[in-house]
Amino acid sequence: PLTTVYRPLLFMVQTAEEKREGVEGGEAAGPPRGLLREYFESAVVTVIMALFFMTFVAQAASVPTASMENTIFVGDHFLINKFIFASGPHLPVLPQREIRRGDIVVFKYPSSKGTNDKIIQYKTLYIKRVIGLPGETVEVRGADVLINGRVLPERRVTTFDPARGNDGAELKELDNPPFKEGETHTVYHTPETMSPPDGRAPFVAPDFTYAVRGPERIPEGSYFVMGDNRENSADSRFFGFVPRELIVGRAMFVIWSYNESLPKNQTPFVGPLLNIFRNTRWSRTGTLIK
Repeated sequence: PLTTVYRPLLFMVQTAEEKREGVEGGEAAGPPRGLLREYFESAVVTVIMALFFMTFVAQAASVPTASMENTIFVGDHFLINKFIFASGPHLPVLPQREIRRGDIVVFKYPSSKGTNDKIIQYKTLYIKRVIGLPGETVEVRGADVLINGRVLPERRVTTFDPARGNDGAELKELDNPPFKEGETHTVYHTPETMSPPDGRAPFVAPDFTYAVRGPERIPEGSYFVMGDNRENSADSRFFGFVPRELIVGRAMFVIWSYNESLPKNQTPFVGPLLNIFRNTRWSRTGTLIK
């Protein structure tokens, strides 16, 4: 692919060099190319490079739902690293590796469950955190996630926000305990999940099927993923395991974040510009997603 993509560039460089040598050697140079042709050739090369970048290296995406708050906010626009999990042999000189627990991955929706339109299957992109790896057993008991029978260490934050991010704003009214040893990421729960009433079983959403009523073994070549906003996330508990071939890449960093929950100015022409300036979360620009 690299040779194919760069061939137009190499051709342009070689042609220019040959013309220069012809002039220096006393040979007659061909007629000069017009300005329109110069722009056209530059545009073609730019498009080819952009397609290569988006196909093999990275692409931009945005977050429309609150399933990953407060790790990722509604309105976050971020880059996906498509190269890090590329198929084929991983060379030590290249920044490639296998998928790890805790990675925030972007993947094609793996099931037609819960949708009336089958087009969403294998095409619509979702973003979740990898919790279970191939060959492991996983079970979810309330706030506890068990991997091979052991509770996965996670920093659990209780949120008393009744909207749970459904209004497009980040989760509020949080308790913020310090990180403990072994905890690498934060998840958010309701008070009822964190401290269920005495004698009651942990809450299980009616549509949750996988790993909520007993241990489930993750098939080889598949992963168990969950949203960080645990009671507001349709994830592997709902649609099942995510095959490796459907994983597009890893979320890298925020390139722009727009707060959908803030009021919007409706003035024609000026309003949209003011909204972008006022509603942009400037502090999130350039922040890593982890």
